[in-house]
Amino acid sequence: MSKKRRNHSPEFKSKVALAAIKGDQSLTELSQQYGINSNLIVKWKKQLIENSGEVFA
Repeated sequence: MSKKRRNHSPEFKSKVALAAIKGDQSLTELSQQYGINSNLIVKWKKQLIENSGEVFA
């Protein structure tokens, strides 16, 4: 039995990544709150930080 991949919207990804950047909650708390793996949160946070300069370009 295989799991179906979930596709998360860009809005959801940015919301989670911003919450991780804020640092009010731990990765474990965020992963439980949003029902996703903490590795995804780390990945999305890194992508947001690396590509944030494009917002102001």
